[in-house]
Amino acid sequence: MPGTSGGSETYIRELVRALGRVGRFEYRIFLPSIAADVDGLPAELVPEYRASRSTGGRIVGMTRASIAGRSIKRRFADLDVLHFPLSVMVPPVESRSAATTILDVQHELLPQFFSRAELAYRRKVYGWSARRSRLVLTISRHAAGTLVERLGLAEDRVRPIHLGIDHEVFRPGGESRGEFLLYPARGWPHKNHARLFEAFAELRRRHSGIELVLTAYEGPAPEGVRLLGRVSRDELEPWMSRSQLCERFEE
Repeated sequence: MPGTSGGSETYIRELVRALGRVGRFEYRIFLPSIAADVDGLPAELVPEYRASRSTGGRIVGMTRASIAGRSIKRRFADLDVLHFPLSVMVPPVESRSAATTILDVQHELLPQFFSRAELAYRRKVYGWSARRSRLVLTISRHAAGTLVERLGLAEDRVRPIHLGIDHEVFRPGGESRGEFLLYPARGWPHKNHARLFEAFAELRRRHSGIELVLTAYEGPAPEGVRLLGRVSRDELEPWMSRSQLCERFEE
């Protein structure tokens, strides 16, 4: 969902834009009303899906669409292939041509980060999404191995496809590097800001002038940390090009 899904949102937005530029087939995307600004391909809004920006609201909306998704499924009738890019197949379909991207099964590895209700929901819905898909796509070999181990999938049904890089944006340039590190991540437990702050404190003891710049993080932060809040892609790109290091520091 816009503004709440972190890297998942970036993944789908950039996938749609890339397919719009270089895709070889005819595509159609189905969007909830709160994500109507996704651009790059012909889109169709699905008002039957009651989307929400809150975790509880998303669970309710997905549950309703899963139970009473007949009208949504009718929209898929003339399609050759279905791709569910955001980890869950909602509504569930019986199709030999369905694929689902499951970025990770964090709830299996770090269940302490989830409420009892969200944990139960994830285990059920991720499970049927994987079982009903002809192929399950993911973003790393580690994630693929976890899907095989934790969800019992056959290895030949899981395809790791690494994330791409936009070389028009991320390329060597003439800008001087700033004395800062950049960590663009929301303040979710698995993003591990607490461990990052410990490591940064040790680094500051050796290099007192260096700064840590955070985006999308709204919690407490130690000395030497600059909080930018939520920023747009256009605002983030200059920070990424000038940083000494742009890091992912998850559990």
